[in-house]
Amino acid sequence: MKYSNKSAYLRYCSFIENPEKFPISFDYGDTHYEGLKGDGFSLIENKKSTLGEVEKNEFVFLFKNTLKICVLSAFYHSHGAFEYSLTFENVPDATTENIKNIKTCTRFEGGHPVLKGIYGDLEKYYEPYEFDLSEKDVEFVSKTGRATHIYFPYFNLEYGDCGVMLAIGWAGTWSAGFKKEGDGTVYTANAVNGMDTYLKPGEKIRTALFVQAHYQIRDEFYATNYWRSWFVEHNLPKADKNGTPLTPFSTCCLANDTGLPNSDGSISERYDTWKPSIDKMIQEDCKVDFRWFDAGWYCAPDKSTVPSDWWGTVGTWELDPVKWPDGSFLESTEYARKNGMKTLMWFEPERVTFPDDLVKNFGYKREWAITQEGVRATSNNIGDPECFDWTVNRICKTLKENKVEMYREDNNCNPAELWDFLDGKEGEGRKGITELKFIDGHYRMWDKFIECTLSYGGCGFVDSCASGGGRNDLESMRRGVPLLRSDADRTTTALRLSMTTAFNKWIPFCGANTKEKAKQLALTGDSNTYIWRASYLASSNVDSQFVQDPDQDFSVLRNGLREWKKINKYLLKDFYVLTPWHSREEKDGFTAYCYYDEQDLSGYTFIFRMEECENDKYLLKLPFVKEDKKYMLTDEDTGENRSCEGKQLKDGINYILSEKKSSKLLFVKEQ
Repeated sequence: MKYSNKSAYLRYCSFIENPEKFPISFDYGDTHYEGLKGDGFSLIENKKSTLGEVEKNEFVFLFKNTLKICVLSAFYHSHGAFEYSLTFENVPDATTENIKNIKTCTRFEGGHPVLKGIYGDLEKYYEPYEFDLSEKDVEFVSKTGRATHIYFPYFNLEYGDCGVMLAIGWAGTWSAGFKKEGDGTVYTANAVNGMDTYLKPGEKIRTALFVQAHYQIRDEFYATNYWRSWFVEHNLPKADKNGTPLTPFSTCCLANDTGLPNSDGSISERYDTWKPSIDKMIQEDCKVDFRWFDAGWYCAPDKSTVPSDWWGTVGTWELDPVKWPDGSFLESTEYARKNGMKTLMWFEPERVTFPDDLVKNFGYKREWAITQEGVRATSNNIGDPECFDWTVNRICKTLKENKVEMYREDNNCNPAELWDFLDGKEGEGRKGITELKFIDGHYRMWDKFIECTLSYGGCGFVDSCASGGGRNDLESMRRGVPLLRSDADRTTTALRLSMTTAFNKWIPFCGANTKEKAKQLALTGDSNTYIWRASYLASSNVDSQFVQDPDQDFSVLRNGLREWKKINKYLLKDFYVLTPWHSREEKDGFTAYCYYDEQDLSGYTFIFRMEECENDKYLLKLPFVKEDKKYMLTDEDTGENRSCEGKQLKDGINYILSEKKSSKLLFVKEQ
């Protein structure tokens, strides 16, 4: 399917050729500026480059002989999408006037505007929304500092006979508003809520990355797959140093197989626990691509070993010599590599504990720790250049010495309150400066870790986690993928299906657990074909106890992995949700969706009869089929082939699922 869009390119060119029309506004001192125009703007540099389907433009303005404003933009000809971000740099020896209200503002002409999207991970678990903008204005304000927990900075604005997908790439606070004005809709967005800061000599800040992806047919299926196609082709990070496209992979955390539960139910591995698990995995023919090495492996800041508190002892990023003596962790990664498995390793660099002990024992500086009375968490100030270097160097040392292929990052606190606290310590007129430096540091830090792992043949991406799904903004997704789109996605199958039919429209590469559990960190849970199929995502996160659970059914595990490997080449292709969205509590209906490859003319349809569904009959309608073509549908369980005319599949054909909590997996092929 071709998505090129001439009208979108003309819109982009109007911005590039006429800086006064650029969709950015800001206040400098007491003056408001719309676009990059007026007294004080002087264009000093203009660069253009093209690589394949991507045209890039870079403009540099000198503003009032004080600020160097750099505009970075790109147009994706294959999809009619474009993006832009700005940097502001103080060039003289004096402080600037205050900069505030940096926003993007765009008007879209067309009637009947409707806004569609999803909420964030926490509270509403990616629940979809739909607002008729003719009836009400809509505003989202993300306040916590973890960008995708409460709200989700991805939007589908339908208007006229077309639409636009909008995204904000910023891992901190942000706001977005949509308002109908006359025959059009005005969209405004910003990052760093309430920013109002001067810049010291030499200081440089950046805006969020803003993306507009214009599509030409007002149809939600079309819009969804237009966005997924652009995301996979242009936003998904590459797998390795050769630029190999990222493809689905499987993981397994061995911590559940140690028999050593932590106080909160979590578990960390030890030097003597990993090999029996890997050997049993190999013996049972259920080997995964990545061994997942999770939290709890580090010594405490006072250098002591901590058997059961992964959360309260972070910051050293040095292997605990009691848990991992004498190079035993490197031995484990080498053994995994020898047997065709890579390793991913958990870190949490934006939080520290017991900073005084870090100062005493690890060369830390006390002023790097952002502590506020009454706030449990202590932030590690990666916006400080020295702290940034200390943190990056310690983590890269551990990664490199142990040849860890993938860096996994967690973030278990809402940092916005601590950012505000540090702003206040800087004095008047510095609102937002801490967040600006923090988020810039966050992106640069990931770049450093990717550079590190690539240097010895590891991954060109990281695993993005922030208490589950808190850091899945667009620019973070250029460097990372969410192996777990939510911590809650380790519980019920109903929740898993609910999230798949919402989240997967926006971020194609993600993962869930392969068991159904009573609570997130339960050691055991249910595993069967129904649960496995509900877990088939680009990251298949196998949950298993290989030696600790005598009742482990390895045939279910083997069959699940084999079937996932058979179908996973379709999981980043077009995605069609065939049933209404349901919440995690709703279990009395069907859930159905399909992945389809327009190039190969084939795909897989998933049908789930949920646990409280009284109806045994599902009417399957496939929206992508052509009425004048024939299709073969093959049942993966029975091998039964069913030949259908395209018109039949448009109108619907019945499938019987005789039992509750059962599934059908159908291979669909155009004849």
